[in-house]
Amino acid sequence: MIKFDELAIGDIPAIVAMMEEFYAIDGYDIDRKTTIDNFDLFVNNPQLGQAWLIRKGEDILGYMIVAYFFSFEFKGRVGLLDELFVGEKARGMGLGKLAVDFVTSYLESKNCKMILLEVEEHNERAIHLYKKNGFAFHPRKFMRKHIN
Repeated sequence: MIKFDELAIGDIPAIVAMMEEFYAIDGYDIDRKTTIDNFDLFVNNPQLGQAWLIRKGEDILGYMIVAYFFSFEFKGRVGLLDELFVGEKARGMGLGKLAVDFVTSYLESKNCKMILLEVEEHNERAIHLYKKNGFAFHPRKFMRKHIN
């Protein structure tokens, strides 16, 4: 049976290890110490969002992270599905669909008006999953600027 367990402080090493695996797929940098510090802050401040481990029994198969923000354009509270990762050995088992259904229901219960996410252009499986579950590409492109 698949379950989504809210991340606890003791789970941080497990989720950081999976993040390192996830980030390596596209060559993204990850600073382990900063990530651990950020999870400590995140877990202790649920108004920032939630994170879950995806489990089957005691086995951790993946994780999901949602962060909140407010947008007038999107009519209120928005849930950013910041990360959804399923480990290589667990792919193709329908976990992505279960995770999307879970997070959609969860964010509806938190009165979010929209779910946003980002996906790599080459990740055709994820794009297919998201489109099949009602997501569509927004016509704008995100821009960013690091300030620290």
